Amino acid sequence: MKSETIAAIATPAHNSGIGIIRISGDEAISIAEKVFKSIKNIKLRNQKTHTMHYGHIVDKKNIVDEVLVSVMKAPHTFTREDVVEINCHGGGVVLRKVLELVLKNGAT
Repeated sequence: MKSETIAAIATPAHNSGIGIIRISGDEAISIAEKVFKSIKNIKLRNQKTHTMHYGHIVDKKNIVDEVLVSVMKAPHTFTREDVVEINCHGGGVVLRKVLELVLKNGAT
């Protein structure tokens, strides 16, 4: 039985150096792959658990932000589900845009 994949802003949504969007659930990695483009052209699903990857969040072909993405695979996470954390630049505008893209691509 598949569970719902959820996403939320995991840091205070105010001006700061870094803001984090957390995606958790069965589809976390595949949803992240829809919005993340690696500089090294890697696929997140093929990466080892508890690794970070550099690239961009994109909306179609437009770069939204330069990010680091953490991939943590079940069952070795706090929730026992796949978890992806998108470490982007802080500030409400960027965080809301990245979250909007994640939600548009399948998270709730």
